[in-house]
Amino acid sequence: MVTKQAYSFIKQLPKVDLHLHLDGSVKPKTLLELARAQGVTLPTQSIADLSSYMSVGDNCTSLAEYLRPFDLVAKVLQTKQALERVAYELVEQAKQDNCAYIEVRFAPQQHREQGLQLEEVLNAVMKGLTKGSCMFGVETRVITCCMRHHDAEVNKEVIRVAAKYLNKGLVAVDLAGDENSFPTSLFRDTFALANQLEIPITIHAGEAAGAESIKEAVKQLGAARIGHGVRLTEDDKLLHEIKKREIPLEMCPISNLQTKATDGWGHYPIRYYFDQGLKVTVHTDNMTVSDTCITKEFSILMDHFHFTITELNQLTINAIDASFLSFQEKKTLKQKCLKQMKKQEQSFPMVV
Repeated sequence: MVTKQAYSFIKQLPKVDLHLHLDGSVKPKTLLELARAQGVTLPTQSIADLSSYMSVGDNCTSLAEYLRPFDLVAKVLQTKQALERVAYELVEQAKQDNCAYIEVRFAPQQHREQGLQLEEVLNAVMKGLTKGSCMFGVETRVITCCMRHHDAEVNKEVIRVAAKYLNKGLVAVDLAGDENSFPTSLFRDTFALANQLEIPITIHAGEAAGAESIKEAVKQLGAARIGHGVRLTEDDKLLHEIKKREIPLEMCPISNLQTKATDGWGHYPIRYYFDQGLKVTVHTDNMTVSDTCITKEFSILMDHFHFTITELNQLTINAIDASFLSFQEKKTLKQKCLKQMKKQEQSFPMVV
């Protein structure tokens, strides 16, 4: 087990979270307060009990089950004020784990039940992130998600709006949702539009479906990054191609176990991927749904896979390289983080 001293040290390391869902990271207290203000009925008025409705545990059986808490949270995220607040609070949470940079993703079509337009949703989230960035010093960008259960025109609307905000706080588009029920191959036409508009793409793949989903995401949808990619081990040829092309994998260890993308820590391929030289990055996915933070994710890697502090720092450097920031922005962020890392790596032996 990672000691308290080691956990505290890991918490101080500079970090980058590229796979972070807004609606999966809402604090229970915030959900309760928003519901009361909006007159929304919740299954309980106890914050402690509400947490059990908003998160899953190791007994979660599938990705479909993992996604159920999002329906509860969505009820209160239908106003500009609510979206701005949870975006702001997400930056605050990232600061607590010394994140230097985060890419926050969400599906804007999920927040229109009370009549908000897509641009109003996007502006509200970006306003909250900007306020949070100014307050807490964490740099932020947005990724908008198309949803697998939405039809093509609904998703294309998201891509068209994303094009208007590209390099104005938004950096990419994504495909999220039930991968098993809605195969990646169904979305070729939708993401052809994203490629036409030259919007960077990341795709959830290789989580609930196999390596074929990853291949489809890269070769047909034009994914520059892969969300999760746990099942890449099923295709050695594809694995070597992903390595050769330096396509980053956005891995989320705790979430990946909860969704049953892997059978347990003994089968989780992150150490294998890292040792093989793949561009591995590590993130939280959903802080509330998975009851996690990026410090906890890093501690898991140290505990189960014997990652050293130097290797954990390499994951962060990988994440900076994999980010959708510009070349100069990456260079500046990397210099800032490397300076902190050098000092901390030297002092780590004294705290364990």
